[in-house]
Amino acid sequence: MKTVAFVPIKLNNQRVKNKNILPLGGKPLCWHIFHALLNVAAIDEVYCYCSDEKVKRYLPDGARFLQRDPALDGDLVKGFEIYARFIEDVGADVYMLCHATSPFIRSETIARALAAVLEGGHDSAFSARREQTFAWYQGKPVNYDLNDVPRTQDLEPVLLETSAFFIFERAIFTEHHRRIGFKPYICETDDVESIDIDEQQDYDFAVKIAEGVMKP
Repeated sequence: MKTVAFVPIKLNNQRVKNKNILPLGGKPLCWHIFHALLNVAAIDEVYCYCSDEKVKRYLPDGARFLQRDPALDGDLVKGFEIYARFIEDVGADVYMLCHATSPFIRSETIARALAAVLEGGHDSAFSARREQTFAWYQGKPVNYDLNDVPRTQDLEPVLLETSAFFIFERAIFTEHHRRIGFKPYICETDDVESIDIDEQQDYDFAVKIAEGVMKP
C-alpha cells in the first residue's frame, strides 16, 4: 500500500507572523515535522503543500514540494478544502495529514500509529493527549458523577486530539469525507509531543522546551 504524508503550510499566518518558519532548536519550525516524517520507513512520499515556493529553502532534503492554489490560503478556507485538493492531485492508499505546528512529535510515535493502520486492522489513527482530571462540557461534568466524586486516579481519562497527525485510508476521506474513520487507533502522545504552536505564548514556550529536548 502506498502511503503519502503531507503538511499543508501557508506563510501568511495572522496570529504569529511567519510562524511556520520561525527558528526553533536551530532549525525553522516547519523543518521538524518533515524531519520526523522522513525518518519513518513506511512512508513512501513526504510533501510540503504550500503556495509559496520560497518555503523550499526551509525543508530538509527528501521532502517534496507541491505548489497549491494561492486561493487556498484564504482565512475563510476550511482545512478539508485543502486536504481534498491535495488528495485529488496525489494518489495513495493511505494518507497522513500532519501539521508543522507540532514540532516535537517523534518518528517512533508516527511509525506506531501508521503500523496500526497498515497492519493492525484500523482504518485511521490520530494523535491525542490523555487528561485524567475532572472535565466539564456545556455546564455538566463529562467523566464523573457530582453525587459520587471519585479519586483522581480512578477517573475515566479524557483524550484530546493534538492535531500532530491524522492517518486515514483514502476511502475514509473520499467516500465519507472524514479524516477519522470508524475504527480509529488513538495514539497517545506525551506532554512534550502534544505541544501545538498556535499563539505567540505557545511559540515562546516551545523555544524553552527545545533548549532541553532538541539538539541544534
